[in-house]
Order: sequence, then C-alpha cells, then structure tokens
Amino acid sequence: MQRKILIGLVIVAAFGLAYFLGFRKRTGRLDAFAQCLSGKQAKMYGAFWCPHCADQKELFGSSFQYVSYIECGVKGQKEPAQACVDAGIKHFPTWQFSDGARVEGTQPLTSLSDRTGCSLP
Repeated sequence: MQRKILIGLVIVAAFGLAYFLGFRKRTGRLDAFAQCLSGKQAKMYGAFWCPHCADQKELFGSSFQYVSYIECGVKGQKEPAQACVDAGIKHFPTWQFSDGARVEGTQPLTSLSDRTGCSLP
C-alpha cells in the first residue's frame, strides 16, 4: 500500500515539475523589463523589412510582445505608416522616450535600461 502511495506521489511531482518548467519556458526572461519600458513610455518605431529592427526584436526574444512597438512599414506601399510620418521618424529602428529624446539604430538592452531606469534581470 505504501509503495502505491509513493509511486502516486512521484507521478504527481513529475507532472507538477513538467508543468512548472513548461510555464517558465513560455515566460520570457525579459518580460518584466519589456513591460517596464512600455510603462515608462519608451516606444520603438520599426518596419517589417528592416534587418536592424529584426536584430532589436531578437534581443528581446518572446518578451518583445510587451514592448510598445509602432510598425512603420506598410506592405505594398513605399510610404511609411502615417503615425510614423507624423512622428517624424526617418530611420529604423528609432526608440523614443517619455522626455521626447530619440535614439536610432539597434540599441543594447543596457542602454535602454540606463535611459529608462528599468532593470535587467
């Protein structure tokens, strides 16, 4: 009887561990950092065809979903999206911060951290 209980506990523990590890894997390690950037009103303007934008997104991995991102590329058109024209965006990626300051090009995460006060894990 004790052996059956022990086997049952081991099975439950194994499923619990598998669930926990699966959940942690889906949660990006930079989620809190990306959410902090958005909370501090940092925005990234980019375009789907821009290789530097792809590089910037890759630095965030799955956590990029939490970054405030404005897509400037409009498929089938040469002109950028109106929101990007109105904002005066000329190069991609462009990061804009709450104080109105901008930086162009792929930014190291440490630089974004320094500018916003958001801490990296």
